[in-house]
Amino acid sequence: MMNEAAPDTAYRQAFGDVSTAHIAVSIRGLAKRFGDKTAVDNFSLDIPVGSFYGLVGPNGAGKTTTLNMVTGLLIPDSGAISVLGADVWSDVNRAKRSIGVMPQADQIFNRLTGRQLLLYSGMLRGMKRAEAAKRADDLLKAFDLAEAGDKMVSDYSAGMTKKICLGTAMIASPRILVLDEPFESVDPVSSANLKDVLAEYAATGGTVIISSHVMALVEKMCTHVAVIDHGQVRAAGTIAQVAAGEDLEDRFLDLVGGRHSAAHLDWLNGGGSDAATSNPEA
Repeated sequence: MMNEAAPDTAYRQAFGDVSTAHIAVSIRGLAKRFGDKTAVDNFSLDIPVGSFYGLVGPNGAGKTTTLNMVTGLLIPDSGAISVLGADVWSDVNRAKRSIGVMPQADQIFNRLTGRQLLLYSGMLRGMKRAEAAKRADDLLKAFDLAEAGDKMVSDYSAGMTKKICLGTAMIASPRILVLDEPFESVDPVSSANLKDVLAEYAATGGTVIISSHVMALVEKMCTHVAVIDHGQVRAAGTIAQVAAGEDLEDRFLDLVGGRHSAAHLDWLNGGGSDAATSNPEA
C-alpha cells in the first residue's frame, strides 16, 4: 500500500527541509511489486537540474517501472518522489506539467500526419494553436522530417517514428524530459542531430533522463549515470565516479554480474561441419 500519511507529511519525512533548488528529481525508498515479483526495491536517487542522466541496467532491472512512477503513470506501493521540489503524488497533474515523456510507437495516434501529431500534442499541453504550429515546424526541421510532415505516421519508418515520438515530448518545452531508448532504430546522422538538440536543451537548464542499453552512448552523452539491477541502485553519480577508472561497460558488468564464459556449441563451426557436408542419405 502507498504510504498513508498525508502527502506533505510523507514528503517531509522522506526529504526533510533540505533545499531542492538544484535537484530535478529526488526519489526516496521507492518500491513496487507485481504479484510475487518485486520490480522496484527501496530505490533512492537524486537527479540534478541540468544533468543528462542515464539509467542503465539489464532487462527487467526496474528502469521503466521507476520512470513510470516518477512521471505519474504508475502509483508506487511505498516511498516518495519529488519533482522540482514538489511531491508528485500530492498533485500529480502539476508534476506532469513539468515533464515531457516520450511515448512508445504503439501509444501515439499514427493515423495523424507527423505535423498533426505534434500540433495535437502541443495543444493538449495548453499551447495556443499558432505557437504549437510554429514549434511543430521547428521540430520537423530539426529532426529531418520536414518532407514527411504531411505523411501519416503509420507510413513512417521505425527511426522516423522514434523521432516524431521524441518531438511530442519536447514541443511544450518541459523542464524535464524522460526518454526510454530514444536512439533505438535511429540512423547515425539523425541520431547526431537529436543528440545536439538534447545537449543544447540540457545546457540551458533542462534535465534529460534517458533509459538505455547502449553503454557507449551513455558514456559519451550523459553527465551522470545510475546502474540499476533487481530494482535497486547499484551505483550512481557522474560518469567518472561510477566508472571508477574502468570502461563504463566493464564497470557495469562488475556491478550487475551475469557474464559467463562463452557457451561451446559444437555444431556452430565457421569452417563447416561434417554433418553439413555429409551425404544426407548416409
